[in-house]
Amino acid sequence: MSLFRLYLRVLKQLGPEVRLGALLAFANVLLAIAQFAEPVLFGRIVDLLSKAQATGVAPQWSDLVPLAGAWVGFGLFTISGGVLVALHADRLSHRRRLAIMASFFEHVLTLPLSFHASTHSGRVLKVMLDGASGMQGLMLSFFREHFASFIALVILLPLSLFINWQLGLLLITLLAIFTILTALVLRRTETLQGSVERYHSSLAEHASDALGNVPVIQSFTRVELEARALRNVADKLLAAQIPVLSWWALAAVATRASATLTILGIFLLGTWLNLNGKATVGEIVAFMSLATMLIGRMEQAVGFMNAVLLQAPKLREFFDVVDTIPAVRDVPGAPDLGRAKGLIQFEDVSFSYDGKRAAVADVTFTVNPGETVALVGATGSGKSTTLGLLHRAFDPQSGRILVDGRDIREVSLASLRRNIGVVFQEPMLFAREIEENLRVGRPEATAEEMKSALERAQAAEFIARMPAGLDTVVGERGRSLSGGERQRISIARALLKDPPILILDEATSALDAGTEAKLQQALTEVMAGRTTLVIAHRLATIRNADRIFVFHEGRIVEAGSFDDLVAKGGRFASLAKAQFMDQTTARPVSAGIVTG
Repeated sequence: MSLFRLYLRVLKQLGPEVRLGALLAFANVLLAIAQFAEPVLFGRIVDLLSKAQATGVAPQWSDLVPLAGAWVGFGLFTISGGVLVALHADRLSHRRRLAIMASFFEHVLTLPLSFHASTHSGRVLKVMLDGASGMQGLMLSFFREHFASFIALVILLPLSLFINWQLGLLLITLLAIFTILTALVLRRTETLQGSVERYHSSLAEHASDALGNVPVIQSFTRVELEARALRNVADKLLAAQIPVLSWWALAAVATRASATLTILGIFLLGTWLNLNGKATVGEIVAFMSLATMLIGRMEQAVGFMNAVLLQAPKLREFFDVVDTIPAVRDVPGAPDLGRAKGLIQFEDVSFSYDGKRAAVADVTFTVNPGETVALVGATGSGKSTTLGLLHRAFDPQSGRILVDGRDIREVSLASLRRNIGVVFQEPMLFAREIEENLRVGRPEATAEEMKSALERAQAAEFIARMPAGLDTVVGERGRSLSGGERQRISIARALLKDPPILILDEATSALDAGTEAKLQQALTEVMAGRTTLVIAHRLATIRNADRIFVFHEGRIVEAGSFDDLVAKGGRFASLAKAQFMDQTTARPVSAGIVTG
C-alpha cells in the first residue's frame, strides 16, 4: 500500500465525522488564500508609498485605507480562523482516536482463536495503541495546518506568476528542486523505517511476555538474561533507526539551506529586475514575504510527509489486522437459535488446522438432550478440537454440526454461544472484581443466583473469608487466587449462565481430591437435564457418563459406557488400566489421576 493510498485510508476513518472534516478542509483553503493575500496586499501598500515618495506627492487616504484595511482584515481572519480550525481539529482527532480504538478492539475480539494463538497479545495491544494514536496525530496535523500548506503549494504558488512571472518562476523552480530532494529522502528511508517498526513490535512483545511470566523469571533467576535480551532488541532497534535519523537530518539541513538560498535568490533577481524597470519594490517585498511563507509551508509539508513515513509501518500493521476477516461469522440474516433443548449431532465432520493433517476426521455422533458424554484420548487426538467446533471457535471444512436439528452455521453466533457454557482447563479470569467475573455470561443475574452458583461450585466458603468478598479484585488472570479457587469461580460462572449445553474441559484438574469430591456431587446435580460433554475428565465423571467416545488421531475409534469399553479390552481398556485402574484388583485408584 503506497503512502498516498495509506493516508486516504486514514481519512476514511473519519466515519460519521466526515462532514466536519470537509468543513475543516474548506476552512484550510480559505486560510491559505488569506495567507497568500497578505504579502500581496502588503506589497501594494509598499508600492503606493514608494511611488508617493518618488513623486513627492502625498498618498491619498482613499487609496491607502482600502489596502491597509484589507491587509488587516486578512490578518485577523487568519488568526481567528486558525484558532477555530485548530480547536475543532483537536477535538475531532481525539474523538476519532477513541472511536478507532473501540472499533479495532471489537474487531479483534471477533477474530478466530487461531489468530490469537499465532499473534502475541502484547503485539496486538501495541498495534491498536500505535495505530489509533498515529491516525489521531495525522488527522490533527492535516486539518490544523498541513492541508492549508498543500493548497498554498499546489494551487496558490502558481498564481505568483501573475504578480511577476520572473520572480514567480524562480520561486517555483527552487521549491520544485527542494521537493525532488525531499522525495528522494522519503524513498530512501521508507524501507528502513519498516524494519525499525518491526523491532519496536519485537520490543513490545518481549516486554509483555516477560512481564506476564515474572514468577517463572524470578524462580529460574532469569532477570539478568531477560533484561539483556531486551537490551539486545533495543540495540538492534537503535542500529536500524540511526540511518533513518541521519537521512532526515540531511533533509533538515537541506531545508534550511533552501530557505536561505530562496530568499537570497529572490532578493538578487528582484534587485536586478528593479534596476531594469521590470519589478517594483512592492513586488520584491511581496515575493520575499511569499517566499518566507511558502518555505514555512514547505517545511510543514515535509514534516507531514515525515510523520506519514514514520507512521506508515504502524498503520499498515493496524490495517492488516482490520482486514483480517473472521473465519467464523454470521451468515446474512442469521436467525436466533432461542433456548436450545440440547440435541447435538455431528455428521461426517472433518477439520484441519494446517490443511495437511486432519485434527478431526469424519466424526459422526449424536448426543441426546440431557445426556452426559465423555471424550477420552491422548493429547492431540481431537477431543478439544471437536468441542471447539461445537461452539464455533472454528468451522469444519466438511460435514456439519447441528443443535436441535439446525446447522449451527445458519444461526447467529451469539445465540449459539449463549446456549453453551464452557469451563476451560485453564481458568481464565479478568483482573476485575469476582462479581464482575461471575456476571460475564449473565450480567442480569441476581445476588441470590450468584450465591447459589458459588455454593454449588464449592466457592462460597473461600470468598466469604475474603475481606472484600465479591468485591475482591482477583489480579491479572486471577493470579491472586490459588489454582483451585480460580477454577471454582470459573465453574460458578458457567453455572450462573445456566446453559442447556455444558462443556467441561478437565474442569476439576486444578482441584484437590477433597474439593473435587464435593464438586462432583454438585456437578452431578447441575448436569441433570442438561446436555454435558466432558473432555478427559477424572475417573468419577467418566464412570458416571452415559457414554464415552474414545478419540485417536482425530477419529472416534470406540464408543460405549465405561464398563462396556473396559469389557471390550480395546484402546480404552488399555488406557483405563494404565491411568485409572489398579491392574491387580481392577478397581479404581486415586481420583487424582487424569486421562491424557
